Amino acid sequence: MRWLVGWSSTATGPDRIDDSRTVLPVGAQLLWGDPDPLWAVGDWRPDEVRVVQADPETRIAVFGVCGATDDQLRVGLLAARGGALRHLTAWPGSYTAVAQVGRRLTVTGDLAGARPVFHTRWAGGTAYATAALPLADLIEASLDVGHLAALLACPDAPEALGTGTPYTGVRRVPPGHALVLRGGSSEITSYEQAHSLAVSGPQLAPEQAVDGVREALVDAVRARLAAPRHAPDPHGGPGAPGGLDPGPVPGMGPEDRRAARGAPAPGVGADLSGGSASGTLALLAAGLPGQPGRLNGQGERLLAVTFNDRAGNGGQAYREAELERARSIADNPRLHHVVVAAGEEALPYADLGAGPLTDEPGPSMVAAERHRRRLLSGSADHFVGHGARQVLDAHPARLADLLLDRRRRHLLRPVTALAKADGAAAHSVFIPFTVYRAARKLARTPYRAGISAAAARLLGREFADEVAGSAVEASLAALTWCRPGPAARWLTGEALAEVSVRLSDAALRAPAVGRPGERRARAALARHAADHRIFEQAAEVRNQRLHAPFLDNQVVLACRALPDTLRVQPGARASVLRAVLSGAGIRDLPPGWGATSHVTHAAAVRAGLRASMDDLVRLFDAPLLADAGLVEARVVRKALRAAAEGAPLPLDGLAELVSTELWLRRLLARRGTCWTGAAAPRQRAVSTGVERLAL
Repeated sequence: MRWLVGWSSTATGPDRIDDSRTVLPVGAQLLWGDPDPLWAVGDWRPDEVRVVQADPETRIAVFGVCGATDDQLRVGLLAARGGALRHLTAWPGSYTAVAQVGRRLTVTGDLAGARPVFHTRWAGGTAYATAALPLADLIEASLDVGHLAALLACPDAPEALGTGTPYTGVRRVPPGHALVLRGGSSEITSYEQAHSLAVSGPQLAPEQAVDGVREALVDAVRARLAAPRHAPDPHGGPGAPGGLDPGPVPGMGPEDRRAARGAPAPGVGADLSGGSASGTLALLAAGLPGQPGRLNGQGERLLAVTFNDRAGNGGQAYREAELERARSIADNPRLHHVVVAAGEEALPYADLGAGPLTDEPGPSMVAAERHRRRLLSGSADHFVGHGARQVLDAHPARLADLLLDRRRRHLLRPVTALAKADGAAAHSVFIPFTVYRAARKLARTPYRAGISAAAARLLGREFADEVAGSAVEASLAALTWCRPGPAARWLTGEALAEVSVRLSDAALRAPAVGRPGERRARAALARHAADHRIFEQAAEVRNQRLHAPFLDNQVVLACRALPDTLRVQPGARASVLRAVLSGAGIRDLPPGWGATSHVTHAAAVRAGLRASMDDLVRLFDAPLLADAGLVEARVVRKALRAAAEGAPLPLDGLAELVSTELWLRRLLARRGTCWTGAAAPRQRAVSTGVERLAL
């Protein structure tokens, strides 16, 4: 795990006496020193940490992949000195910028939330980091059980989560905001362009908006290809003396032996699932000028990895269609196609005891080992299509936005597509009217009333419509300002009451907010980006970097410029990405390109539940979640068995319960601390809090 950490203190002058000088992060690289020091911690590559100085009191540090030159960084730094923070977030790539102007520090988060910033009060000042756990160690924080309850009950509701974290006293900077520190005091400020709350912002023509998405994606991919190539450390891999290739092995080629050692291939690669998002990134990366492949001229082809799940029961036709589309795309001469086949050992919920401790819990933890098997066959720099659905697809609540804009005729095609998706049932003729009424109700519901209704639903345990058996039911359930999450049905009454109080307080404050569809879409993106960050940590392969261009600031901004009337059309994501590829000169796409894969995912999850049922039951024999008063162990065990047998239960909710319990156990088993020095914290208060739960 890689993170940056620093702080802003109230002390001034070189003769100050401050215990913070004797506190140092373990394994840190000092970028600049007192009075407001900054460190980079972890296995950062040399090109991932850049420091540019404009004058002795003005400098900027950029962490991650940033497509800006040093001169552009200086220009952005000077603009930020005058208050134009948006210039620090306008470059291609995925990065965190820390700008220092005198004693004023500015730390920018991203728009999606994949690169968050955390902060806490410490030693009379403010400490900040891009990971929450180190700050929790620094202040010896205890667990915030109320935040864990909100994370399970309403995971995509900013009103319930607020700016908290699972650690008491550690706060999160919201997406699209920056943390500004001066003399130890902190301020959160937005760097996004403000629009009117009554009407939508100015919308581009569809063709112009799609061109913007293409340019942003191409720039995002080019920023990764322009970075220096990295090869795995030959002395750092397990499995052989010194991590070196042990030589010829019967039946194994060099790539098979490398994958068995646990190291990625040199160069650049990409997922190739047969879907539109991963296929777009693979084709763009392979088609741009340069050598995306291996080092030392050993090949110019991009390594495309397809995962073939042989153990999932059901969805066989969908899986075969995906593989066939992936093979068709891989016919590109600049792609080297690798198919990773796996059986029951790679199902979700398999080998849950082998993963690392992540910064926070996330549902992706239950499938981390499954994805790690695919990533082991990937490259040192690997593209993934995460976030494409959230930034391109229209959230169902955007139908209410269309009504607010008086664009009723644009609802015809999406509601007709919903009716067709559920088959030609006799009641399908009434579906358009049902969806229209729900959208109109949401458009006429004030924000405060919508949040209060969600709080009442939690208290009344009204979760019947949360199990969506069809596309229409899923859309109707999403046409609200806020709704309970899939795991809420298994929480105790006390936990639901606490989350209900959080929602009620948010409703009373009633801040100025945007329109329902836009707000719900941003919340869904933030939730997905947070889980992508946990996915990176849980499935991490040494010497490998995962790149998700769809979560970059510039790509998110370009996708937000897409008109709502274009977003709500059936198959909008596939059509936009098809136009992106066409504009880049790639037009020969296989039949069925853009089809979804929900059937195969659900089948794999149920197969994993059945295969790992004994381990899951043991995990919830005496769960820490029950000790915290969040769930009843008996209820969760019953739900796991029912879901494995095919009961229509929300599988995502079970994944959230299992991952949170797993995270608590890994936190309890943790040893050591993130800090050293004479004044370093003497105990791990977070783990101590978990131990109290277990007593």
